[in-house]
Amino acid sequence: MTHEAGWAHAPGALRGPSWLDRPTDVNALVPQLWSRTARKVDGDLVIGGVAVADLVAEHNTPAYVLDEEDFRHRARAFRDAFDEAGWDVYYAGKAFLCTTVAQWVAEEGLCLDVCSDGELTVALRAGFPAERIGYHGNNKAHVELRRAVAEGVGRIVVDSFDEVERLVAITEETGTTARVMVRVTAGVEAHTHEYIATAHEDQKFGFSITSGDALEAVRRLVAAPRVEFLGLHSHIGSQIFDTSGFEVAARRVLRLHAQVAEELGVTAPELDLGGGFGIAYTTQDDPADPADLAAGMQQIVTGECAALGIERPRLSIEPGRAVVGPSMCTVYTVGTVKPVTLDAGAVRTYVSVDGGMSDNVRTALYDADYSCTLAGRTSEAPPVLGRVVGKHCEAGDIVVRDEFVPADVAPGDLVAVPGTGAYCRSMASNYNHALRPPVIAVRDGAARVVLRRETVDDLLATDMGAHA
Repeated sequence: MTHEAGWAHAPGALRGPSWLDRPTDVNALVPQLWSRTARKVDGDLVIGGVAVADLVAEHNTPAYVLDEEDFRHRARAFRDAFDEAGWDVYYAGKAFLCTTVAQWVAEEGLCLDVCSDGELTVALRAGFPAERIGYHGNNKAHVELRRAVAEGVGRIVVDSFDEVERLVAITEETGTTARVMVRVTAGVEAHTHEYIATAHEDQKFGFSITSGDALEAVRRLVAAPRVEFLGLHSHIGSQIFDTSGFEVAARRVLRLHAQVAEELGVTAPELDLGGGFGIAYTTQDDPADPADLAAGMQQIVTGECAALGIERPRLSIEPGRAVVGPSMCTVYTVGTVKPVTLDAGAVRTYVSVDGGMSDNVRTALYDADYSCTLAGRTSEAPPVLGRVVGKHCEAGDIVVRDEFVPADVAPGDLVAVPGTGAYCRSMASNYNHALRPPVIAVRDGAARVVLRRETVDDLLATDMGAHA
């Protein structure tokens, strides 16, 4: 049982939290946490046939390393699994997006979800087909909606009555047609962090089914002559490991789908059930295979449609972080090492690296857990309980909260953290005026920079006093 003051105060605290196993080999990779080409070769971490130490020698640290083969493999796995069931798959641009990744997504046959004008700009700059883009967001401005309509975006997911009014007005002003879905809240509590659970009633996204707002939104859109109503959109959250939570959501959304047909005389051709599938950040996570997820989702929808006596609409899914999350790791250089004696007499080794919450805010923001490994050499030292922290002026600047590290970890060592593909570079900041790291794609022994490291000139570009 955990001590009331925290696990570190309990007997046996040196073992770490209950899910963290003491490794028999502190140098070994835990395969499910890493991209498919990652391996150790004589102590060196090698990804895509490129030694991380060689990348660091050329590009310095911190740096994100993106495994192209792994990314494409995961994209195809979701595409193939859900395509067999007749579903479209939308890649989450908010997880990580650059023009190169947008091109990969297009080449692998996925659609693309964006939620800002900036993400739309990147997608279009990459040549991504506009008709395969979905546009989300709870506060899309008039100018953003106008551009989405003008560019021929495949579907705009409306989120409020204000947006309904804006969109109807734009179509009337421009004489163009908007293809629209309605975001609904199904009242389902996803078993995830409260900040990434998105289907309960008391939050900013969507129209409530229970209150009748969702049906009213559909009614207004159907009445608009230049709006093509495609269907309903639901999303219950992120970092979800099975399909059980979708059963209640699908039932409620499909009931509304049937109600729209019955009361408004409109049979919507599409339905999106979201997704937000999880990945393995540590050994406590057990993500499902895309084929199993597809089979589970298909069974749920087929059963609910049969129970309602309706034809199944065309379905779409949004895997979220599950495509890019495991495809990237972040590499740091150790700057200082500090053993700290805890109240209970346990010792934790604080390993400070040259990045932190400016390149991975998820630990501080979501209390997220990560793993790590020594990336540039083999250690013969025993494992000790460690915490990898950043260089920022915040006590909460933690990268890896709990992990066993070699007892001889020292300044100058390379440390790599897996599972940083989603919401790390995309949420990166210039906190403490840090420069955002590069993203380096690797494949078949070759490396290329797809996002360069920021420079001091970038940092000062918007500082008008610097140009006086």
